[in-house]
Amino acid sequence: MVLLENLLLVFVAGLITALATGIGALPFFFFEGISDRRNVILWGLSSGIMLSASTFGLVDEGLAEGTPLEIAIGMAAGVALVVIAHDVLMDTDIDPKQYETADFKKLVLILGILTVHSFPEGVAIGVSFADLGLEGGTQFLGFTVPVLAIFMTVAISIHNIPEGTAISIPLRSMDVANWKLVWWAVFSSLPQPIGAVLAFGFVRYAREFLPYGFGFAAGAMIYLVLTEFVPEALDIGERLPSGGKPELAGGILVGILVMVPLTFV
Repeated sequence: MVLLENLLLVFVAGLITALATGIGALPFFFFEGISDRRNVILWGLSSGIMLSASTFGLVDEGLAEGTPLEIAIGMAAGVALVVIAHDVLMDTDIDPKQYETADFKKLVLILGILTVHSFPEGVAIGVSFADLGLEGGTQFLGFTVPVLAIFMTVAISIHNIPEGTAISIPLRSMDVANWKLVWWAVFSSLPQPIGAVLAFGFVRYAREFLPYGFGFAAGAMIYLVLTEFVPEALDIGERLPSGGKPELAGGILVGILVMVPLTFV
């Protein structure tokens, strides 16, 4: 019974981060669009949050559990899995415009690609809950929740908002209904609660792999920031002065500064 309750809590945490992606579609209920400048800033903010969460949250916690070599091996594995998954799926640049017109086979492919992008974030949530129920956490709804788990859930939830916005922009150009924008944004992050449960179950009962798990999640997320989020922001900012680099750098800095204080909680 305790196991099921723990798995349910971890699943809910992952679901919260997935639902947060839908928040990124809400501005379209009130505005026709979002400027390139603001979009670049949002991607920078998201990148800063993920870099901060990966470095000050996952890597730091991993070093408390294992050796630098174990963390490095885990990070290499996280990067390798994303690279291999990209190669297997071949075309990783699925345009959200295809969501509305996709047949079943296409939706399966899209979900597979989305899994490559969002599954590592679910893994990060899962491993952050490894000490669930143990001493040193914060009491919440009868559970003793690790502070790291709260930190990661908040960080990834905030990070998911601009992702929801990015998904909604091309769909908006197709005159997709606002409520469908929210649905497709959430759909893009559905692998996260699944990844969270799987990762939690694994590291909870194979704790010797916990340092590798922290490294895996950190490596995968840092790699995605450097190869997906930053290039996406620079593509959007091409028409801006200086190519949007000041906006991107400012967003990254703010993202890091926002999350750093939480590491001292």
